[in-house]
Amino acid sequence: MGTYTRLPVAFERGAGVWLWDTHGERYLDALSGIAVCGLGHAHPQVAQSLAEQAATLVHTSNLYEVPLQTRLAERLTMLAGMQQVFFCNSGAEANEAAIKIARKYGHARGIAVPTVVVADGSFHGRTLATLSATGNRKVQAGFEPLVQGFTRVPYDDLDALRRVAEHQRDVVAVLLEPVQGEGGIRLPSADYLAGVRALCDQHHWLLMLDEVQTGMARSGRWFAFQHAGIQPEVITLAKGLGNGVPIGACLAHGKAADVLQAGNHATTFGGNPLACSAALATLDVIEQQALDQRAAQLGTSLLSGLRERLVGCAGVVDIRGLGLLIGIELDRPCAELVHRALERRLLINVTADRVVRLLPPLIMSDEDATLLLDTLCPLIVDFCAQA
Repeated sequence: MGTYTRLPVAFERGAGVWLWDTHGERYLDALSGIAVCGLGHAHPQVAQSLAEQAATLVHTSNLYEVPLQTRLAERLTMLAGMQQVFFCNSGAEANEAAIKIARKYGHARGIAVPTVVVADGSFHGRTLATLSATGNRKVQAGFEPLVQGFTRVPYDDLDALRRVAEHQRDVVAVLLEPVQGEGGIRLPSADYLAGVRALCDQHHWLLMLDEVQTGMARSGRWFAFQHAGIQPEVITLAKGLGNGVPIGACLAHGKAADVLQAGNHATTFGGNPLACSAALATLDVIEQQALDQRAAQLGTSLLSGLRERLVGCAGVVDIRGLGLLIGIELDRPCAELVHRALERRLLINVTADRVVRLLPPLIMSDEDATLLLDTLCPLIVDFCAQA
């Protein structure tokens, strides 16, 4: 189906931060498959784990115990300070599970129409429920009627959330991204998530954080919520969890931990041996190479380099980021930069119409980061110099 406007390139192999197209041309990947391949392409430990598992056992179903799934759950809950995990196949499915937890939690409290507070500019997926939770009218258009049960507030606005608490008695949860990715790498104020946490405690709401793009060390910590020193009841993961192998996870803690019981939710493929082997190998590499710390260090270096090279560029509105979630906001739509970068053998992305989004692999070297700056910054300067 014609659901994608594809760029005029096809890749046939990759290694580390590099991809080669079908003509043998090499490209620097500063997008990581949209925050998926945090360890780069064809990582040897992940490849070996997948090959060994594929030759052993790929799938049995969740009718039976899956030992690798148990191992993965134990490691993720320890890293995140959570208690339970539901494994699925994607970020949208993980967020669907979170929404179901919120609704069942609300019904258990006697709330007939449980409502989840979500934010403008958010992105939570393209299923009907996650599309309805998403704060982007453009991706919702044409798919009405949307799923009910969501109240929208401006992102990074505690007063708006307080007004909701004052006037709505059916709220059961707040679902937010710690950093809005598709919304343009929007970082909240330093005290925002802690303030949301306090309001959730005060009103007995679940705090649910969508870490699909921000999780797995990309922010400079294992999970972006850890920068705020808080503990949510629910977090959702996918993207970088399997380094390209589809796997999602919904982690729950505290009063959300035991909401879903046998028969309440299920998946055919979620958490099968092959996917869990990829995720376990990914965790191993991140831990062994301290890639959370690397993401923090390299992100700081890239932000500094971008600001130094783009200082005085009149079209640049803001340069912001957290770890290796980096956005360069311009004063005009800039999708054309994706094509110009492609011509220079560099893969980037533009989101929210005006924000150049960089999501490079966590393993990117200093030399490759310099090449990224050397290639991208002149493109931005030339683009902004146009009338």
